[in-house]
Amino acid sequence: MAMLAQGLVLMFAGMGIVFIFLSLLVWVMNRAANFVPRFNHILPDPEPKKKTGASKSAASDDVMVAIALAAVKAHAG
Repeated sequence: MAMLAQGLVLMFAGMGIVFIFLSLLVWVMNRAANFVPRFNHILPDPEPKKKTGASKSAASDDVMVAIALAAVKAHAG
């Protein structure tokens, strides 16, 4: 019975340490989320590129299909 009690004590001690560590981690991450934006001017995020190639890709696909058909015709005959 003493071994079972020691196991339970060890289990609760381990779970307590993990809980404290995770709570501390969440606290530090929340503080960092408030602190880091103050220094965003040093290394700003790059602006996302505008996607203007949507119509180009459809036209490019048509051109690639035409090239493939021409290659098949040239090879066959």
